[in-house]
Amino acid sequence: MSLVIATMSLTLDGVGAGRNQTQERPFGDVSEHALHRWMNETPDENRAEMDAIVSAGAYIMGRNMFGPVRGEWTGDWRGWWGPNPPYHTPVFVLTHHPRESIEMEGGTTFHFVTDGIHSALERARDAAGDRNVHIAGGPSTLHDYLAAGLVDELMLQISPSIAGDGLRPFAGLEPLDLEQVAVRPVSLATHVRYRVRRPEAG
Repeated sequence: MSLVIATMSLTLDGVGAGRNQTQERPFGDVSEHALHRWMNETPDENRAEMDAIVSAGAYIMGRNMFGPVRGEWTGDWRGWWGPNPPYHTPVFVLTHHPRESIEMEGGTTFHFVTDGIHSALERARDAAGDRNVHIAGGPSTLHDYLAAGLVDELMLQISPSIAGDGLRPFAGLEPLDLEQVAVRPVSLATHVRYRVRRPEAG
């Protein structure tokens, strides 16, 4: 059976993105260096985890992860990743504003979902078939899926940096019962994977 796996890079104090995002600053007040140095500077050391992040059959992301545009869609913003995004499968973008799907090179198609997280997950499961669905971020989207009890596993990349302030996906959640299933320290991060335990019925 396919799983819903949330993937995210976090600082040691649990920040997954900064406030005040712009096109020039995709992570807002938190630098990309603080979150993704492990990926940018030592890719060979982290190849297994990078491959795992892009191994899903479909993805879900929030609008802020897709881009800095707010309100009604204007212009022709097509994401941060250039003409050939790394996903190569359907990506479902949560938004309050309708937009036609965008087909990119390499098999990625961005679909824009206006009727909530459950609808996005249903569509992603259908698209993924037997493969896993990844909740790709950002922090608010991960928070909402965790709060709704829809995440099976967390696949986190924890950087040895302190942001101090920013968006934290675990802030305000009810307590989670997690089972650690994998941990691998590398020079610029610690890769951890947790299974989310469900409360026993009755």
